[in-house]
Formats: sequence, C-alpha cells, structure tokens
Amino acid sequence: SVQWKSVDFLSADAKAVDAVVGNPDCVVSCLGVVGTDPEVLRKGNGDANKNAFSSAERGGSLKRAAFVSVSSEVDACKDSWLPEFFKEYFEGKGDAEEAAQESVGGASKLCVVKPTFIYGGDSFAINPPRVTFEYGSGIEELLMLPPIKILADITPGLIKVALRPPVCVDSVAGACAKAVLDESGSPLPTLDGTVQINEYSGQSKATGLTDAITWSKGKLIDFYDWAKVEVPKAIDWTQKKIDELQK
Repeated sequence: SVQWKSVDFLSADAKAVDAVVGNPDCVVSCLGVVGTDPEVLRKGNGDANKNAFSSAERGGSLKRAAFVSVSSEVDACKDSWLPEFFKEYFEGKGDAEEAAQESVGGASKLCVVKPTFIYGGDSFAINPPRVTFEYGSGIEELLMLPPIKILADITPGLIKVALRPPVCVDSVAGACAKAVLDESGSPLPTLDGTVQINEYSGQSKATGLTDAITWSKGKLIDFYDWAKVEVPKAIDWTQKKIDELQK
C-alpha cells in the first residue's frame, strides 16, 4: 500500500522532515519547479532536494537513489539561449544531483534521469508545461524518425532541443523504479535523453502518430461509405424539389 505524507522541504525543520521521510532503503526524487523568479528556481530545484536527500541519509538505511534532472542538451543552452534568470534552475538541479550522490555514498548508487520534456496524463497546461499522453506520443514518434534525428544532430541550442523527442512519464517512472530496486550491485546509469531512458525502462515505442493516422484513415473510410449512400439521396431530394418548383 502507498502512504501519502506531506512536508515542506524548504520551511520545515529537520525534525519535521525526518518524521515524514523516515529511514528509506531507496529514494526517488522528481522535485522541481519552473517559473521566472531566480530564487524560487534555485530553492525549488536545489535546496528542497538537498534537504530531502539529507533527511533520507540521516535515516541510516539509504542504499540507492534516483533523481529526475534535466537533459544535458537543455543544460547546454543556459548561457546563450535562455534568459539569465533561468540559470538558477540549472544551478539548483546541479546542487540536487550532488546532494543525491552524497546521500548514497557515490555516483554508482545514483541513477540520474535526464529528460528534455516529459509528457503524459489527460490535460494540457502552460505552467507547469504539460501535454497529454496521446499528443505527446504522437510528437515522440514523429521526432524519432531518422530524418528529424539527423536534422536535430546538426542544429544548435534550443532548435536541437525542440527537435528531440519528449519522453512519456511512464518511461521516466519505470526507469527510476528499476534503478532503485536494482540489488545486483552494478553501477546505476545516467540516462540522458529519451532514447536512453526508454531503452533502460523497456518502454514500448511510441505509436501516437501511427494511431492518429489509422484513426483518421478509418474516419475517412466511414465518411466515404456514408457519402456513397447519403449524397445520392440528397441529390435526388434536391432534384425533386426543383422539379416541383418548375411545375
């Protein structure tokens, strides 16, 4: 069973945080914020995670951790492609990665998952940015096509990022769960981008584009079948009305 507990990792004291976090064997963190306030970005992505991982470490049983960070290709845009305030977002993510690694005693026990954009659910939103599973799956399948991958490889900055396929939330969750439950003792991976995340999690290939085309094709066939029957009827009815008016 799942127990839902809440705590503010930025305002609560260590005792209150520890009471919620307890002494876990493993931790998955997807804590993060977006916005335009540099301080909020730094604290929400950095300090909150640092306090969470520190608490888990104090529990004394922590063996493995997974942290959802940000793609290296997105990070590479911070100096010349993104507003100045957004640097604090990346600084916060970097601080969180360091805290996560320290909490488990080394990089080999930490899986860092680095997506460009995560999609899923059944609604769209701007802040935080969200797109539905169906829409995101279609975009992922489209941007996985070889010609677009080649184009993305040779374009710079945010243009490159925009041409990279997004990743399904199920794949991100699967990768995190697989990593923290891995008791083999093998070093945990850093998964940078959709391809690596999907390969590790075993996520099936996205079919949103194919599904949309199939659906559209089916609807066109249905429309054609309907038109074959109904259009002649409409023509006959119209002709009858014209004949009646001419009498």
